Amino acid sequence: MASGFQTELETLVRARYPILYVISSEELRTQDDVLELAKRRQKRLFEWSLGTGIVPAGTSIQAQKARNASTKEPLAALDHVIEQVEPAIYIFKDLHPFLTKGNVAIIRKLKEIALHLKNSAKTIILISPVMEIPTELEKEITVLNFPLPSRDDLFELLETIIADIGQDKQDRVQLDDIGRERLIQAALGLTIGEAENVFARILIKQGTLSGDHVNEVFAEKQQIIRKNGLLEYCAPTENFEHVGGLAVLKDWLNKRAMAFTTEARAFGLPAPKGILMLGVQGCGKSLCAKAVSNQWQLPLLRFDMGRMFGSLVGSSEENVRRAISVAESIAPAILWVDEIDKAFSGSQGSGVADGGTTARVFGTFLTWLSEKTAPVFVVATANDISQLPPELLRKGRLDEIFFVDLPSGEERLEVFRIHLGKRGRDAARFSLEALAEVSPDFSGAEIEEAINSALYDAFYARQELTTEHILTSLAQTVPLAKTMDQQISALRAWAEGRARNASVARNGS
Repeated sequence: MASGFQTELETLVRARYPILYVISSEELRTQDDVLELAKRRQKRLFEWSLGTGIVPAGTSIQAQKARNASTKEPLAALDHVIEQVEPAIYIFKDLHPFLTKGNVAIIRKLKEIALHLKNSAKTIILISPVMEIPTELEKEITVLNFPLPSRDDLFELLETIIADIGQDKQDRVQLDDIGRERLIQAALGLTIGEAENVFARILIKQGTLSGDHVNEVFAEKQQIIRKNGLLEYCAPTENFEHVGGLAVLKDWLNKRAMAFTTEARAFGLPAPKGILMLGVQGCGKSLCAKAVSNQWQLPLLRFDMGRMFGSLVGSSEENVRRAISVAESIAPAILWVDEIDKAFSGSQGSGVADGGTTARVFGTFLTWLSEKTAPVFVVATANDISQLPPELLRKGRLDEIFFVDLPSGEERLEVFRIHLGKRGRDAARFSLEALAEVSPDFSGAEIEEAINSALYDAFYARQELTTEHILTSLAQTVPLAKTMDQQISALRAWAEGRARNASVARNGS
C-alpha cells in the first residue's frame, strides 16, 4: 500500500508541478520511492550530484564510465534537463548550497526551467536534508517532507536483521511480542540506517537482542541531539521511588505510561500533550520530569531557552524551530522546559526590551504546542505565575496544570525516608515522625540539604549519623517558605480552582 508521501508525490508529478523539494536525510529511501513512481508512470529516472553529474538513477559510484563530467556544474545540468525531450524525472541531490542569494544565475535558470517544465512531461525533484529556498523561487517550488520510518518499516528491518544473523545464532534473539514492541517504540524517530546500526550494535555489544535494550536505542538518539546542540539529553537515572508525595500527579502520569503504544492507539487514545507543574521551588517538579522519562521508557530532552536566543536577528525563532524539529524527529520523547516562566518573562513587552524577539520565540513555541501532531510530551515547570503569559495556560495546549505545594507531614516523612535510604542509612533507625514534625515549612530540596549538612557534622565528629544531627541541622536552616511567605500565599490563592493539587485529590476523584 502506498504511503501518504508516495500518493502526494505521484499526484504532484501527474499534475505537472515543475520543481518538487523533498526534505529528507534518507536519500536512498527517498530515491526508491521516486524510482517506483517512475516505473508506474513509465518515465526515465536520472540523478545528479556535484560529484557525478547527471547519470541514470542507481548508477554505482564505481561505474566511472557512466559519469557525465560535462553536467557536474549545476548550470550545465539544468541545461541538459531542458534539452531532453522524453518524459523523465530528474533527482538533484544537495543542490541547496547553490540556492543561496549569491548564485543568481542558478536561481534564474531554475525559474526559467519551471516555466518550461509546466508544459512538458519532465519533473525536477530536489532532495536535501535542509530547506533553502530563495524568495525568487517560492512560487515555483513545492515542498514535501519525507517521513521517517513507520512502525511497519522498523518491524520489517528487525525481522530482516534476525533472519540475517543465521539459524544457529537466532537463539541469541530473546524477543517476544512485547519485546519487539518496546524496541520498535524506542527506535521510532530514527532513520532506517540509524536503526540498523543500533540494532547491530546491541547484538555485538550485548551478544543478544531483547526488549531490555531500549537504553542502547536512546543512546543513538542522544547522538542526534548532540549534533544539534540546542537540546540537552538527560539520562533516565531517577524514578518515582525517589519522589516523595505528589500522589495525584504520580497517579496521573502512571495512567498514561502506555499511551504511546500500538494498543493505546487501537483503543482510540490520543497521545498526551503535556503538563505544566507550577509551585514552590525545591518541591520535586524537575525530579518528576526526570522520573517520568524512566517510568515511560522515553528519552528526556531538556529545552534550554537560553540557547535559543541567538545574536542574529531571526536566529532565535529559527533555533526554536530547529530544536522542535529535532525533538519531533526522535519522537516519542519527553521535552522538558524547565522554569518556563523565566524563559518567557516579559514577552508581553518585548517589543520595547528586545525588538519583539521574546514575543516571537514565545509565539513560535505556543503555535507548536497547539498544532503538534508528533508524540512529544511536554513537561513545563514554573515557580512564578505572575511571569506566565495567559496564552500558555489556555486549555488545549497542555493536558493539565498541577500545583506542587510544600510537602505535608506524611510527605515529609516519606522524603526523609527516601534521602536517608539514598545515603545508605536505614530509615528505621531514625525518628522520622520527629523530623517531619519540626520541618513544617521545608521543601524536599531543603530536607535533602539538611541531611547532607548533618552528614558533614557527623563525619567531622567521627560519629554515625543520628536523628539529633538532623534535628540540629534543621534548626539552623531558615526555609525559603518563611522568607517568601507572601509569594507562596499568592501562588496558592491563584492555584485554587485553576490547577490540580499534585498531592490532594479533587472531591469525588
